Amino acid sequence: MQVRLEKLSSWLKQESIDAAFLTSTANVFYLSGFLCHPHERLLGLFVFPEAEPLLICPQMEVKQAKNAGWSYEILGYDDTQNPWEMIRDALTSRKIQPNGVRTLAVEKDHLSYRRAELLMSILPGVRFISAEDQMHQLRMIKDSKEIGIMREAARLADYGVEVGFSALKEGVTEMEVVAVIEKELKQKGIQSMAFSTMVLFGEKSGLPHGIPGNRRLQEGDLVLFDLGVVLEGYCSDITRTVAYRSAGEQQREIYETVLQAQLSALDACKPGTPIGELDKTARKLIEKAGYGKYFPHRVGHGLGIEVHEYPSLTSTNTQPLQPGMTFTVEPGIYVEGVGGVRIEDDVMITEEGCEILTNFSKELLIIR
Repeated sequence: MQVRLEKLSSWLKQESIDAAFLTSTANVFYLSGFLCHPHERLLGLFVFPEAEPLLICPQMEVKQAKNAGWSYEILGYDDTQNPWEMIRDALTSRKIQPNGVRTLAVEKDHLSYRRAELLMSILPGVRFISAEDQMHQLRMIKDSKEIGIMREAARLADYGVEVGFSALKEGVTEMEVVAVIEKELKQKGIQSMAFSTMVLFGEKSGLPHGIPGNRRLQEGDLVLFDLGVVLEGYCSDITRTVAYRSAGEQQREIYETVLQAQLSALDACKPGTPIGELDKTARKLIEKAGYGKYFPHRVGHGLGIEVHEYPSLTSTNTQPLQPGMTFTVEPGIYVEGVGGVRIEDDVMITEEGCEILTNFSKELLIIR
């Protein structure tokens, strides 16, 4: 964590920014090792160009912050105290006068208007600068420890798909299969899923972000699984699609098209490739097969502390792939009344090419 703090401090110094104040759970965790979901309460981390950082959190979380390895100052407050006044006093005690913080890097996409007003009340005349781009750049390249955790998270996602396949039987509901998957993963020690587990049958598989319900499984249904776990603060994300008992000609055609599009995009995953080429590669193949209008989303997204983070794998992203980047590759085709197919893997760029972290079979499986 010290190296990460030093990188942010160096950026502040280089850009002549007086301080950074980060309030998102993800960025605080990245810089401190302390994972906290404070609900409506304030969680914040001050980082300075020269001075030691300062963590602000609810008093009930102070011990957890220390247990996570945070060795710098912590401002813990209870529900009757005003944390903003405590921040002002703490800065003053460090001989940082309120009017001495003229520029403050914040997460503009996260900081609420109300909290911005409160910051301005204790830092008169402060000017806000975006911290997002710098934090995205820092978090986008994973270190060996992060990659090790993500490998294990991907293995558990593979297991979740295996459990889901085993739970398929005629008449079972989508939600019943979701329950089986999540129960088995909890028994493996997983405390939370990376997002709401998706199990969609038949025509509902044609909804890219469909919501599982009481739809019952029938012969001839496509079944789409999209799930991921959170392990030690890092996410995995996998999608597989199978057919139940039989698959029609169009279903097979759609599946094969998506599979070839995904494999082609994976082949392009190597250092130096412009990120947009992955989307273009998959999209070109799907368009050639006549299903272009049925592929409505980007080919993938960054993956790490958050299930959706940088880089964004859109066709317009010209940034080159770099070793240590982790992201998903997940083309899909969704046809109303027929169903949908999406195949998604977690990928890490290496010095030579890429490592695919999720390894569950991608052949078209007919579940009997």
